[in-house]
Amino acid sequence: MIVIENASRWYGQVIGVNDVSTTIGPGITALLGMNGAGKSTLMRLITGQLRPTTGSIKVFDMDPFANPEVFRKIGYCPEIDNFYEDMTGRDFVRYMARLQGFSARDASQRAEQSIGHVGMTERANKKIKSYSKGMRQRIKLAQAMVHDPEIILLDEPLNGLDPVARHEFLEVLGEFVKRGKTVVVSSHILYEVEQMTRSILLLHRGRLLATGDLRVIRDLIDKYPHKVRIETTEPRKVASKLTEFANVVSTRIDEKNQRLDIEVRDPNAFYDVLGKLLINKELSIQSFTSPDNNLESVFQYLVEG
Repeated sequence: MIVIENASRWYGQVIGVNDVSTTIGPGITALLGMNGAGKSTLMRLITGQLRPTTGSIKVFDMDPFANPEVFRKIGYCPEIDNFYEDMTGRDFVRYMARLQGFSARDASQRAEQSIGHVGMTERANKKIKSYSKGMRQRIKLAQAMVHDPEIILLDEPLNGLDPVARHEFLEVLGEFVKRGKTVVVSSHILYEVEQMTRSILLLHRGRLLATGDLRVIRDLIDKYPHKVRIETTEPRKVASKLTEFANVVSTRIDEKNQRLDIEVRDPNAFYDVLGKLLINKELSIQSFTSPDNNLESVFQYLVEG
């Protein structure tokens, strides 16, 4: 559905994307990369908001730039909110359907269906300015789906969502994909992508470094120590217990903030051990996270390799 050939986009002397070539078909494909990697620029090229400086982008064999034929087949959720804040969610989605050319009656029907799909029916009559971050993300998805597009592009859609909202959001995407549609999602957090898909495009400083199955990226990551932060009221006790295990490479205790930063090899084995210690109540831990899964190490490996 989407064919990108040697596409570059420059902003003066600044590189947005640089010589990217790839093909994206049905299912969920994730654009994975740190902030500033070129994910949003690539999405704007695909949605026809920008024209490539060099190379070409085809969506359904058409140039998407300023092309209404392509716009009818694409839904888009930008990362930055840009709502009519005094509108209700229902009025906003209905209005977006009207802009797609539907009659008032059809627009209302489509708006109700789309709002129902994202679980916003009971809150659709509230003004958008009163919405939480999760509600705003859902109503953005509703407007992107209202015209039943073949492709939906979501720029950092999970930002600010709590775990329950994330799960529900991903369920909606799953239903969309079951109908043979294409979803392109951008994220800078690896574990978010793992919840959605195994198909990734890995971007770094505007270049496409890797494509394919996420398990390949996992294999690369597991060659490096993983950074794990543990929140605990007993950081020294926890550190003493964890350093008994050979796959713990280093520890840094922060008693003031009641946390412990560690680096581990073979993270799956470490998480298994940690889980058993918690189940057996041998440790007191409030939470633990691995926010970036050492993604920068993967980029360094790929660039130097």
